[in-house]
Amino acid sequence: MADDLRALRLFLHLAQTLNFGRTSLDCHVSPATLTRTVQRLEAGLGHRLLDRGPHGVALTAEGRRFQEYARDALELWHTYRDEHPDPAELTGRMGVFATVTACQALLPDLLAPLRKAHPQVRVDLRTGDAATALARLDEGEVDLAVAGIPARLPASLVSRTVAVTPLVFVTARQSAYDLGGPFVLPRGGLVREAADRWFRGHGTAPEVAAEADGHEALLTLVALGCGVGVVPKLVLDISAVRDRVTTVPAEPALEPFPIGLCVRRADLRRPLVAAVWSLAAQA
Repeated sequence: MADDLRALRLFLHLAQTLNFGRTSLDCHVSPATLTRTVQRLEAGLGHRLLDRGPHGVALTAEGRRFQEYARDALELWHTYRDEHPDPAELTGRMGVFATVTACQALLPDLLAPLRKAHPQVRVDLRTGDAATALARLDEGEVDLAVAGIPARLPASLVSRTVAVTPLVFVTARQSAYDLGGPFVLPRGGLVREAADRWFRGHGTAPEVAAEADGHEALLTLVALGCGVGVVPKLVLDISAVRDRVTTVPAEPALEPFPIGLCVRRADLRRPLVAAVWSLAAQA
């Protein structure tokens, strides 16, 4: 492709100057290279493009037609590249939403390939409650989110699983609490839905002592002895209060919790989002 584009550019310059020496000088190629380029074009097309006579160089009728083609072809190529820039040239802002836990446990590995391949890209990182992640993405507040993946993802979004973590019950160490409660539960979101399904499966209605907006806050309440909580094990593993709590065995175990990189389906056409999507698959 690069050689073909170079040949078109050389021919267009020559068609304008009608002077091999001038084109060779301006385009930094030897006269022999320029001559061979024109000969290859003529051989591929099956027509003579230039007449060389005692009065100089002139375009043939086929040469004039090919000049129009070459001009249009390069213009179309430049238009395409403007819409699909070389990944090595990617710049701009990438808005990312993730929980504090995802920032610490997942994003360094997920975004490291992007930073290495495209150091000019600016990453704007926002953190918050996991329950709002997909809504913020769907509303266009951010370009991608790392979040729990529901069984039914909105049609406007696509996801790629990057981790699967168990959900576990936890209580304060040396506490008398067991799965009889009371409980500290997420105020909403996928973990709360999974916990509610587990309770329904046991035919029980949990005594809710407290609710929290985030998993990290929930673990703090558990560590304070407020009740039995339920969190992704990934959150527990990196929590600053993990030594103050212990897991409570459950039968059956809570269902696994998939975490994914999520983007808007329509944004996969954007070069920056497409690059992150592809690099995440490699990571």
